[in-house]
Amino acid sequence: MKKKILIIGGAGFIGINAARRFFAKGWDVTLLDNFSRKGTNHNVEVLLAESPDIKVITVDIVTDLEALGEAVEGKDSVLHLAAQVAVTTSVVDPRNDFLQNALGTFNVLEAIRLSESKPAIIYTSTNKVYGGLEEYAVQDTEKRCEFIDDEFRTYGVPESQSLDFHSPYGCSKGAADQYVRDYARIYGLKTVVLRQSCIYGEHQFGVEDQGWVAWFSIAALFDKDLTIYGSGKQIRDLLFVDDVTELYEIVFEKIDALSGNVYNVGGGPENTLSLIELIELMRKNIGYTKTPAHAGVRAGDQPAFVADIRSIERDTGWKPKISVSEGVDKLHAWIKGNESSVRSVLEN
Repeated sequence: MKKKILIIGGAGFIGINAARRFFAKGWDVTLLDNFSRKGTNHNVEVLLAESPDIKVITVDIVTDLEALGEAVEGKDSVLHLAAQVAVTTSVVDPRNDFLQNALGTFNVLEAIRLSESKPAIIYTSTNKVYGGLEEYAVQDTEKRCEFIDDEFRTYGVPESQSLDFHSPYGCSKGAADQYVRDYARIYGLKTVVLRQSCIYGEHQFGVEDQGWVAWFSIAALFDKDLTIYGSGKQIRDLLFVDDVTELYEIVFEKIDALSGNVYNVGGGPENTLSLIELIELMRKNIGYTKTPAHAGVRAGDQPAFVADIRSIERDTGWKPKISVSEGVDKLHAWIKGNESSVRSVLEN
């Protein structure tokens, strides 16, 4: 019998790529989305043209509780990707951010708890739960900044780092993160929290406020103006979407051993990039010529974040396979090959 997965927020770029992977592996796949984000309708149209047997349902996890419960029932696994995803948006509208991220996730957990099937759940959290990491000094080099602390510089930020929610987004995602963890302890649900760092890839309609790798790439390819907030030396560890969807599959396969755990997930120290370095890469690879404008640091923007991925590697055997240069090339190729669709989504 086919295993059944519900992908909540499944019309986003990670969701579409995850749906492809699970469907190709023989899973019965259902996508659930409220279709509030630009590009989600386009993503689903493309997906269904390829795989018409994938089910798609329109449900709002904040308000449509009965429909959410029906969607969860009978599933083996739930991949929870739905979220308000931008720090800047959370500052402008913290109530909606709370509803989508904290209350929405609580509703998903309750739907699972009250179900008969009790599916396992992966919750995609964020590195923003660690706040600004102000207690760890950084030093600037010519094109990037890096941690002075030897452990952080060598391995990245571990799961043992104290939580310190900055921004409404950090608070809402952090609250959800802890609810998911606690529902494993208190109610015996099979849960894993993945604190993700900078996922990028095909089908990502990046905008200035969120999805910086995709946004920079789109702006460069379409010769748009760019603004760098802060020094541009901020570094992140990048993880291509194909690598993270592979991890989701592995986690569900090993859910009995992993349940209740929290993991930092990103490209790790081998796959870091600063904003300045990405712009230089675009100048070299696609001939971007414009000089970006500069503006002040945005709230909640860590000067450096690199995920320590030793725990997830130890417990699952997973590690990133796609390098930053290869991943950025794949993203550029997708944008070029879908130029009219990308323009249509972002300009309407």
